Amino acid sequence: MKSSHVLIFAFAGATAAFVYYSLRGGVSPEDYAKEILKEREEKANFLNHGQGSPFAASDEEFKSLNYYAPELKYRVTAKLIPVQEKKVTILPTSDGKEQKYLDYAHAVFSFEDVENKLLILEVMEMGSERGKLFLAFADETSGKETYGGGRYLDLKKVPAATTVLLDFNTAYNPYCAYNDSYSCPFPPAENILKIAIKAGERIYHK
Repeated sequence: MKSSHVLIFAFAGATAAFVYYSLRGGVSPEDYAKEILKEREEKANFLNHGQGSPFAASDEEFKSLNYYAPELKYRVTAKLIPVQEKKVTILPTSDGKEQKYLDYAHAVFSFEDVENKLLILEVMEMGSERGKLFLAFADETSGKETYGGGRYLDLKKVPAATTVLLDFNTAYNPYCAYNDSYSCPFPPAENILKIAIKAGERIYHK
């Protein structure tokens, strides 16, 4: 079954800016934007020419992807709270089926004075993806400015970590956004945020 689990922006002012960006990994807005734009160009090249692209088996011609401009404020360090009593979470998919995941942890963060909590899942299915983390979310832009079926974030599993980086500038659409022959999980209900994440990939079809 096909699925897609598979980035600009006086002395006192300069000092404040230095502290602000250092807290976000010591990267300047300009360098960060270049990095994100490079990743986006690489993805577009793959979708247009790569083997395994959702457009390879489609009659539709690939068009450029739509994105929000990169902004460092959407690069968030969240508190990572492991799920103590892990259970299986079943997510419905775009083709009417289901996929099973194991609860892994919650990512808790504040954005624009709103406390948010996202459930991070672990892939259970056998194969190369087994054990990897999966985060699907929707927000106030979903179905309007971004894909209605939600977007995904790739996360790295770091043993004993107490925080996790959520870079919403890298949020991407599942392959179903381009080709409805794919089976893509929808976000769990608790991952539907009540804020607008104006970062990452936008709607492909207009």
